This record gives sequence, structure tokens and C-alpha cells, in this order.
Amino acid sequence: MARSTFDGPILSGDVRFGPLRNVGYSQLVNNVDLDFSNTTVGTNTYSGGSTVFVGSNNIPNQSAVVYQPSATAFPPVAQAIPADTNTNIYRGAVFYLPVGCDLDNIFVDVAALYAVSGGTAAVTSQTVYVSNNYTAAAGTPNYFATGAISAVGRQALATFTSTQITNQTATSTDIYTGGTQPNVSQVVVTVAIVGTALLSATAITGRYNFTLQYSQPDNNIGNLTTYPYGNFD
Repeated sequence: MARSTFDGPILSGDVRFGPLRNVGYSQLVNNVDLDFSNTTVGTNTYSGGSTVFVGSNNIPNQSAVVYQPSATAFPPVAQAIPADTNTNIYRGAVFYLPVGCDLDNIFVDVAALYAVSGGTAAVTSQTVYVSNNYTAAAGTPNYFATGAISAVGRQALATFTSTQITNQTATSTDIYTGGTQPNVSQVVVTVAIVGTALLSATAITGRYNFTLQYSQPDNNIGNLTTYPYGNFD
């Protein structure tokens, strides 16, 4: 069984009030599975294509819009994902989240490395960047990054900077809705593939799975002297 709620954070515990209040947030997950050889929109492992990222909140996978992060621009402006070139290919996914979420972790699981066939193409590196916008190869993402990926399995995240750790504690307003509905954060996973003569070949394999773990805080929770202490649900 499952229950859906769209009214805000989920809290659980058995001491609801007072200094020994022991409620905690439910951890949420969002997942997307990309097969770089699958270019059929609307299938479970569709991976997008040149200039196209995939939306994690769509089942099965659909093309999605990555917006230029802004807390004031309305209507929001789409960000251009670079087209494939002989030296750089970008694939990725976007997660749309409530504003202010705490990003607890992201799992980057690789079942098959990106590989090409045909011509003189060669892949020299593939790296995953997690930010609130598309991240170019060798760029600095706002949230997480792996090192260069050279083997299948769960990938280790690279060293975190103090700025990244601060950013992870509360996602920003990246999509301003103009007051018609709550504003939205976006978390963009970019797979940056670097190589030579990449346009002379086709992708024959490459399968990545991303699982984002996050929690949504309660911004109306009060404090030790000011209620409601969550007494509004």
C-alpha cells in the first residue's frame, strides 16, 4: 500500500510536543534510469539525446526542461543544453523538488559504461555532476560530483567543498512560478562524456541509474517557546 500527500513535509514520532519532542522527517527518494542506447521517448530507460535531458518525475521517461535558475524570472527561461560535438556529449536528468529541501545523498550506479562503435571515436572520460543547472565538463557543480568513472558499480562522490555542503542543506528557488503555485527547486544530473570523433560513432551501451535522497523541512515548525510544534496537521 502507498499513501500520497501533497500538503508538505511528513513528520513521524511518538512525542509530539515539548522539549523531548522526537519527531523526525521522512526521507524521500527520486530515481531515474538512463540507457544511452535507448532514444525512444516515453520508454522506461529513455536517455534523451543531443540538447535533451530527461525528467525524473515522469514514468516512463519523458523529455524535460532544464531552467536557468532564478528566483525572479517569470515566465522561467529554459537553459540550453549544448548539442553533441566530436569532443563532448552531455546526457542527464532533472529532478523537480520543493524549495528548501535538504539533499542527503545521491547514488550514482553504473551498470555499463558509455561506449561507442564506428569510425575513429574514442571515449576518454565520463563524469557525473549534480547541480541546480547543467554543468559543463570539468565544471564545479553546486551539490555533488563523482571522479572520472572507469568501472561499473556504485560510484564514489568526490571531495565536497564547504560551499557544496552549505548548498546541500537547503535547495534554492530555481523556478519561479509567479505565485500561481509553490516555487520549485531543480536538481540537474549531468553526465559529461569527453572523447574524440564522437560524432562519427553511435552509442552501443551505457546505463546509469541515479537515486536522489532528500528530506523536505517544515518551515512552520515553531521553536521551544513558540507553537505550533507541528500541531497543524
